[in-house]
Amino acid sequence: MSDADAPDVLVLRRGTHGIPIEQYADAIRDRLPDHTVALARTPAAERETIRDATFVTGMTLEEALLEHAENLSVFACAYAGTGHLPLEELESRGVTVTNASGVHGPNIGEHVLGSILYFTRRFHVGARRQRRREWRHYRAHELQGSTVTVIGLGAIGQAVCERLEPFGVETIGVRYTPAKGGPTDEVIGFESEAFDDALARTDYLVLACPLTETTHGLLDREAFVTIDPDAVVVNVARGPVIETDALVEALRSNWIRGAALDVTDPEPLPEAHPLWTFENVQLTPHNAGHTPQYYDRLADIVAENVCRIDADGADADLENQVLP
Repeated sequence: MSDADAPDVLVLRRGTHGIPIEQYADAIRDRLPDHTVALARTPAAERETIRDATFVTGMTLEEALLEHAENLSVFACAYAGTGHLPLEELESRGVTVTNASGVHGPNIGEHVLGSILYFTRRFHVGARRQRRREWRHYRAHELQGSTVTVIGLGAIGQAVCERLEPFGVETIGVRYTPAKGGPTDEVIGFESEAFDDALARTDYLVLACPLTETTHGLLDREAFVTIDPDAVVVNVARGPVIETDALVEALRSNWIRGAALDVTDPEPLPEAHPLWTFENVQLTPHNAGHTPQYYDRLADIVAENVCRIDADGADADLENQVLP
């Protein structure tokens, strides 16, 4: 393939959330009608087409495939996280990397809100009594007046806070740089004293942070001992943010009221794992990110950046740029 035949945008073949990758390519074409958008549907097509492509987008970019990319200048990652990419190699090649930050705000924000209301109104108890055909009242809670702590104030954390606004809750935000502020009543860092104080007065703890050295195992046994025993933990971050054995102990010992887990460690959760057995655990299979609008939001970012490159060339300031 010659440079003249190279597409303006190359879409790699791997999709996500069970949605055909063709929809992503079509969404980009709709937004860039004057550009060529190619979809590589086989490994061989990827190796061939990426050789001259300058702008590539996909869920991941393996080092073996990157070796074939002779002219790559931009890789638009279709995930918000980029830790799975060969970042050092991309940086050494001078490749600009963007991510999908912001794509998951509405859908995961709604998932978190639904999880909180699920435990507030104790729908799991109602569902159990419905299965038994048992008409008997049970105690529920109110969200109003509760304290919700959101760990991670990126696009997802902010979306959660926006959706909590009408419910009359107090909010605490936890982020690496508290001085940046945030859409919460209070913003703290990960310092042990401030963090422990927040845990002790939290009714709903939402994990929406990236997995880093700081957040790996953040909720350990000491954290579960410290947290308010009426608290509910909602994890839409990554499984290893919670120490799984400590979580199981906390549930068995009634150190927390419940947990809504969209991610687990290990993942997928083994069939014999005890987390399946708790009636006060809501499990979803890493599904909070699913939305029919996923590829449309990704395509908006890609199309905007292609237009910026058309206007400003290599000096363009790209949306969601994470490298360099």
